[in-house]
Amino acid sequence: MPSPPTFSNDERLRWVERVARLMDSQFRLPGTSFRFGLDPLLGLIPVVGDLSTFAVSGVLLLTMMRHGASGQLVVRMALNILLDTVIGAIPLIGNLFDFAYKSNDRNVELLRRHYAEGKYSGSGKGLIAVVTILFLAFFALLFWGLWAGTAWLWNYAHLRHAW
Repeated sequence: MPSPPTFSNDERLRWVERVARLMDSQFRLPGTSFRFGLDPLLGLIPVVGDLSTFAVSGVLLLTMMRHGASGQLVVRMALNILLDTVIGAIPLIGNLFDFAYKSNDRNVELLRRHYAEGKYSGSGKGLIAVVTILFLAFFALLFWGLWAGTAWLWNYAHLRHAW
């Protein structure tokens, strides 16, 4: 009988851990113990940076779901990602928040504890479909909001200029 899977013996989960580290804690500020990754740096690029880090986090979440994350754990992970994305999108405050709040590292640690507690649940294909649909809906809403906001600002600027 094969032994139950562990976090450290699954190459796909180690890949998740490496990407999460790259996004959240790959680099160290010289002379300090403060770590940061690409997430806050990409967040400096308006819209595109936040959407790209959201997409990477979504891929990591889907990978973790496929490899044993329970429904309850996935909800906690998705909330970490949404919190990081929503607050991270706020100019200046969001940039500072991205340096401190490391949602990918948090999610990897949640999954690691999940495995250590023996709560591995196998493939969650149904859950993957639901979360994928929710993430796509969130992306669509976000894109629509950005489009509508930009159109409103454009019209507002042109109306003010006409007076």
